[in-house]
Amino acid sequence: MPAKSQAQQKAAGAALSAKRGETKNGELKGASRAMYESMTEKQLEEFAETKRKGLPDKKS
Repeated sequence: MPAKSQAQQKAAGAALSAKRGETKNGELKGASRAMYESMTEKQLEEFAETKRKGLPDKKS
C-alpha cells in the first residue's frame, strides 16, 4: 500500500530505519513511533518507497 501523503512517507522511512537498527527507536515520535510498533518491515518498505512527487504534504 503506498503512502497517501509526504508526511506519511517520511514517518514510514523513519520507522523503517529504526526497525532495521540504523537509528534508535527511542528517537521516534508521533506517527513514526506508532508505525514502528504496529507495522512489519515489509509494510514499512511499501510506504517508504512511495515517490513524493504529486503527494500532498499532509493527508486531509
